[in-house]
Amino acid sequence: MADPSTYRPKPGEIPTDPGVYRFRDEHGRIIYVGKAKNLRSRLNSYFANPATLLPKTHAMVHHAASVQWTIVGSELEALQLEYTWIKEFTPRYNLAFRDDKTYPYLAVSMSEKFPRVQVMRGERRKGTRYFGPYTAGAIRETMDTLLRVFPVRSCSVGVLRRAERSGRPCLLGYIDKCAAPCVGRISVEDHKELAQDFCDFMGGEAKRFISTLEKKMAAAVAELDYEQAARLRDDIIALKKVFERNAVVLTEDTNADIFAVEQDDLEAAVQVFYVRGGRIRGQRGWIVEKVEDATDAELWEHLMQQVYGSEDSEQDSIPRNILVPELPTNHEELSVWLGTLREGKVSIKVPQRGEKAALMDTVQANARQAMILHKSRRAGDLTTRSLALQELQEALDLPMPLLRIECYDISHVQGTNVVASMVVVEDGLAKKSEYRKFAITGDAAIDDTASMYDVITRRFRNYLAEKELRAQSVGASGELGSEPVPALTAEGGEVLVETPKSKFAYPPNLVVVDGGIPQVNAASRALADLGITDVAVVGLAKRLEEVWVPDSDFPVILPRSSEGLYLLQRIRDEAHRFAITFHRAKRGKAMTASVLDTVPGMGAAKQKSLLAHFGSLKKVRAATLEELGEAKGIGPVLAQAIYDTLNTQEQKQPQTPAVNMTTGEILD
Repeated sequence: MADPSTYRPKPGEIPTDPGVYRFRDEHGRIIYVGKAKNLRSRLNSYFANPATLLPKTHAMVHHAASVQWTIVGSELEALQLEYTWIKEFTPRYNLAFRDDKTYPYLAVSMSEKFPRVQVMRGERRKGTRYFGPYTAGAIRETMDTLLRVFPVRSCSVGVLRRAERSGRPCLLGYIDKCAAPCVGRISVEDHKELAQDFCDFMGGEAKRFISTLEKKMAAAVAELDYEQAARLRDDIIALKKVFERNAVVLTEDTNADIFAVEQDDLEAAVQVFYVRGGRIRGQRGWIVEKVEDATDAELWEHLMQQVYGSEDSEQDSIPRNILVPELPTNHEELSVWLGTLREGKVSIKVPQRGEKAALMDTVQANARQAMILHKSRRAGDLTTRSLALQELQEALDLPMPLLRIECYDISHVQGTNVVASMVVVEDGLAKKSEYRKFAITGDAAIDDTASMYDVITRRFRNYLAEKELRAQSVGASGELGSEPVPALTAEGGEVLVETPKSKFAYPPNLVVVDGGIPQVNAASRALADLGITDVAVVGLAKRLEEVWVPDSDFPVILPRSSEGLYLLQRIRDEAHRFAITFHRAKRGKAMTASVLDTVPGMGAAKQKSLLAHFGSLKKVRAATLEELGEAKGIGPVLAQAIYDTLNTQEQKQPQTPAVNMTTGEILD
C-alpha cells in the first residue's frame, strides 16, 4: 500500500477556493472524486493521523498515488462537476454514488395526455424532458417548491386512473399542488401549457416567471393580503436559491473546447475543459517547454495541431466551437483544416463576455495552479524515482542500473483457473503496453512453484527465440530485419497479450516474483535452464515485506521508509491486481458454461433468443424438432444440431435408480 506522505501536497500549494479533487492510483486511474468548499481544508484532512480516518478513507488514501484538483466558482459548480466526473470515471471508492447508479433528474413526460413531473434515474425515455442532475434531497425540495407555482400532475398512472373513475382528485389536488386535470378542473390543453411553463422555467427562463411572481406579490401587498404576499415571497426566495447561476454548466446545445494558458519565460501550462452537451466532460493539461521564441498566437497554432492532429487524442471528436484567449496564427486556414477532420464546420473564437468568458476564467485559474504545482514538483518526482532505483541496485548489489523491472504473480482458487501476470516498470514508471497475462494448464498448474517456473520459461524462451530470429536476419542482410516476429506459443497454455504490437524482445535487469524463497528458486532455476545469467531475481514476501534472493538462507531487509521497498511494493501490488483481475474473468466465464455452448453454430445471441422463446433449458430439451424451428433465428440445420446435441447429452447422463425411502429397496 502507498504511503500518503509520499504524495501529500504542501499546504501552500493547495488553494482555498471551492473545487473538485481527484485521487489517482499509480497508474493514473481516478479512484475517488470529491468536492469541497475549501480545497485546502478538505485535502489536509485526508493526510491527518491514519488512526482517525474511517476504514474506507484509510484504504483510499493508501491506495492512491497522487491527488489533483480543479477550482470552480461556487459550491454548486463543484456539485455539478463532481457528478459529471463520477459518472464519467466511475471511481472505485465513490461507493455511495455507485449504490444509486446515478444522480436523480427532474423529468417532465410531455408525451403523455396529462404530462407528469417526477424524479427519474437511469436511461432517458423518448418524449420526456430532463433537468438536473440534483442531489436526492435537493430535488425533492425543488419539485415541491415548483409545484406551488406550476401545479402540474405528479401522481402515478394508477392514482390518476383511480381519480378519473371516482371523480375525486388525490391529496395533491386538495392542497393546491396539482391542477387536478383528472377531474376536469383544468383542460388538457391548459394543463399542457402549464407543463410547458414548468419546462421553460427549468430551461433557463427563470427571470420571466420570477418577475411575474414579484408583480403578484406587489399586488397582494397593495390589497393588504399579507399572507398571500408572504407565500409568494417565500416562493421567490426558494426559486432564486435553487436556480443560482452556474458558470460550469452551459446551455444544453453547447459543444466546445475551452483553453487557457499560464506562462513564464521558459514554460507554459495549458489547460482545456471539454464541454459536451453543456457540461464539462473532461479536463486535460499540458506543460509546454519553450524551446523557441514563439508568440502566443504561434503557441496556440502549434497546440491546435498537436491536440487535434495526433492519433492518440483523448476526445472522440472535434467540437464545433474552440474557445481560446487569443486567435492562433492562420486561424482561418486552421479552421478549414479542423473542419476537414471533423467533417463539419469548426469555429475558433475568443469569448469576450457572458458565461463562456466566465468559464474561461475558471480554466485560467486551473492553468495557474497547474504551473505552480509543476514548478514545485518537477525536481521531486525524478529525484524520488532515481533514489528508489539506486537503493534497490545497492541493496541487491547489482552491477547494472535497473532500467527495466518485470514482476510476476500467480493467481488461482484451490488450483483451479490458474493464471499469471507480468507487469513492467521502466525508469521507475509503469509501462502498461508491456503487461502480459498467462493462462496456465496441465502439470504447470500443480502448485505455485511449478506455475512460476512455467511462466518464466515461456517468457524468456520467447525472448531467446526472437533474439535468434533477429540475429539470423542481421546475418542474412547485414542489417537488422524488420520482419514481424511470430506470436508466442508454448507448452502449458496460451499467452494473452493486451497489445499485439509489443514483443518480449527487451529483457529486464531484474525479475521480481510475488512470494518467498520457493518462488524465487523456481524462477532462478527456469532462467538457469535457459542459459540466462544476466537477469537478477528477487522475491517480495507479503507477511514481513522481506526481499529474498536465490539460494539464500536470510532475506535482504530494506528499511520501512526505503523508497526502494516502496517501489517493490507498488510493483508487487500491481502484479497481484493484474493477475486477480484476469483470474476472476476466467473463473466467471468458466462458471457460466451451458450445454448450449457445445451446439455447433450456436452463438450467445441465438442462445438468448432460444431461451426467451421456450422459457428454460428444460423446455428446450423437451421440444420437438419442429418446435425448435419455430424459435426466432433458428433454421432447420441449427434446430437439428440443437436437437442432436441435447438428446446426446441426455443419453449420456446415467439413470439414477428409484429407492423406497422406507425400506431402502431399489425399485425397477
